[in-house]
Amino acid sequence: MPKLIIPDLFLLLLLPFFSTNNVQATTSPADISALKAFKASIKPSSILPWSCLASWNFNTDPCAFPRRTHFTCGLTCSADSTRITQLVLDPAGYSGTLTPLISRLSHLTTLDLSDNSFYGAIPPSISSLFNLQTLTLRSNSFSGAVPASITALKSLQSLDISHNSLTGLLPNSMNSLSNLRRLDLSFNKLSGSLTKLPPNLLELALKHNSLSGSLSKSSFDGLSQLEVVELSENAFTGTLQGWFFLLPSLQQVDLANNSLTRIEVWKPADSGSNLVAVDLGFNRIEGYLPVNFASHPLLSSLSLRYNRLRGTIPMEYSKTKFLKRLFLDGNFLIGKPPTGLFTGGTSVSGSLGDNCLQGCPASSQLCAPSQKPNAICKQAYGGKGKPRS
Repeated sequence: MPKLIIPDLFLLLLLPFFSTNNVQATTSPADISALKAFKASIKPSSILPWSCLASWNFNTDPCAFPRRTHFTCGLTCSADSTRITQLVLDPAGYSGTLTPLISRLSHLTTLDLSDNSFYGAIPPSISSLFNLQTLTLRSNSFSGAVPASITALKSLQSLDISHNSLTGLLPNSMNSLSNLRRLDLSFNKLSGSLTKLPPNLLELALKHNSLSGSLSKSSFDGLSQLEVVELSENAFTGTLQGWFFLLPSLQQVDLANNSLTRIEVWKPADSGSNLVAVDLGFNRIEGYLPVNFASHPLLSSLSLRYNRLRGTIPMEYSKTKFLKRLFLDGNFLIGKPPTGLFTGGTSVSGSLGDNCLQGCPASSQLCAPSQKPNAICKQAYGGKGKPRS
């Protein structure tokens, strides 16, 4: 019996040595060639010694373990160590282009190159990453159009290419991204109108572009799960129609700094409304303050500052339970503001200043800055404006 035990024990002691130092290559050759091309398209001078890419030494298999000196970060492999499933770079200032051969990483579920200095076009071949669920290219210098082929990524759930230099129109077939939940193309140079949006979006962010035209119901048709809309700092025009605020899951709206001229606000149905925050400041909205904003029971923040609104502040605004922030400054509102905004233990913050109001308590921060000069108010109302008291 001892003669059998000693050799077996000896082999067991040697097993760790062989498993860590003589690992056979397991990663798919297609994946390895794609990784080599990916690294080769990045300027060597931007690969710092402590960065993830500096550890990518192809004398070692990318998916081999343990990763003590090579491929220490940036990659995740499949359970069987044969395919690359995630490529997440550190924000080390890498500078280069995104190689079209990235398409060979066909099992990739996450591609994140955010907060670096990639430039050039996003290769159309990215459409071959049919397993991709998260694509994050935020805060780089990518230019050119959003490739239409990106809409072929049917598994995509999150798309973030914000803070780049993309130009041109949004792809017409964006609505074919049926699994997309989050879309952020903010801080680019995109133009044209809003296309029909993906049907299962939760968050839409396209702020700080050059998008124009009116907001059409057809673009938002069927978006029953949409919660957040951030479209500020564009060039949208026309009327924001009543259907918009009745999108069933809508919570936050930011359309500030556009060129909207009118808004319609309908009362929500008996099922209620989830609307919490609305920012329509710095547009060109004319007419009267929509009283039906007060019918949205959860609304806590409302900004219509610096528009061209006239008339009085609806009494209903002072009776809503949750309204805590109210910015109506920079309009041509007249009359006496509802006393309920200043009394009854309410804690409404914001501003009613720079209007034509009468009797706005100087002791209240809500009334700062001061009201417009009487001459300007009279001119705005065709010489019929009443002097402020």
